[in-house]
Amino acid sequence: MLKTGKLLRLRRLSLAGDGRHLLIPLDHTVSDGPIVPAGKWDDLLRALVAGGADGVIVHKGRARAFTPDVLRSCALVMHLSASTACSADVDAKVLVADVEEALWIGADAVSVHVNIGSDTEARQLADLGAVARSCDAWGMPLIAMVYPRGPRIENPRDPALLAHLVNVAADLGADMVKTSVALPIDRMAEVVANSPIPVLAAGGPQDGSDLVEYATAVMASGCHGLAIGRRVFSAPSPAALVSRLSAVVHGTRPEPPPDGVPNDMNMAEYSTIVAGVA
Repeated sequence: MLKTGKLLRLRRLSLAGDGRHLLIPLDHTVSDGPIVPAGKWDDLLRALVAGGADGVIVHKGRARAFTPDVLRSCALVMHLSASTACSADVDAKVLVADVEEALWIGADAVSVHVNIGSDTEARQLADLGAVARSCDAWGMPLIAMVYPRGPRIENPRDPALLAHLVNVAADLGADMVKTSVALPIDRMAEVVANSPIPVLAAGGPQDGSDLVEYATAVMASGCHGLAIGRRVFSAPSPAALVSRLSAVVHGTRPEPPPDGVPNDMNMAEYSTIVAGVA
């Protein structure tokens, strides 16, 4: 049985209380560099909150720099894994924080990244298992970001492979799993059907096609939510885009940002060139 603390935190990861989630990963600052100028961070966060994001994913130092009330109606997920684009092996993720630090910061959940098929897969699996043990001890929800990446992966969009990955996450103790979307998208239903834990679809269409249509198709496959970063924080109006995505995830009508929230933040001019998903 899940502890009361974990149940309460899991509830905070879904604003509508429907068990569906729109998470915005902002951890790219470690892997790839700045996503907005330092002075624009609170503006970006306020736009995401105003749009209806259920949660944001950041590293511990970034969470400490937030204005205290900026996430008043949005969950905080602390990411525990890292690597940089400058590494000799960009698929080699290492732990850079722990569950206790996430509790001190006030996080509602933690996330760990694992690349199946990479040269360091064994170490990453061991890290996921260790974090899961700490999460159980402290009542902290765990989101496993499990991707098929590395020299042993022939087709990273293979539904059978992705079904394997989501079961790895479940078997090692994750409460939710974020992974790549199968192609064609309707075959993502096979991945979801084989997962004992909620599946969050990572990223958006790599061909630059309509993100809302993509999100609609992904949710129709049975996914419990979306985790989209780059396409959101580089959008001209993150608040408006998040509102539309939230409507897809939670089955509601999109609402305009409230007064005082910038509708056009010109984020596109600050976007970075990044590799990978979400």
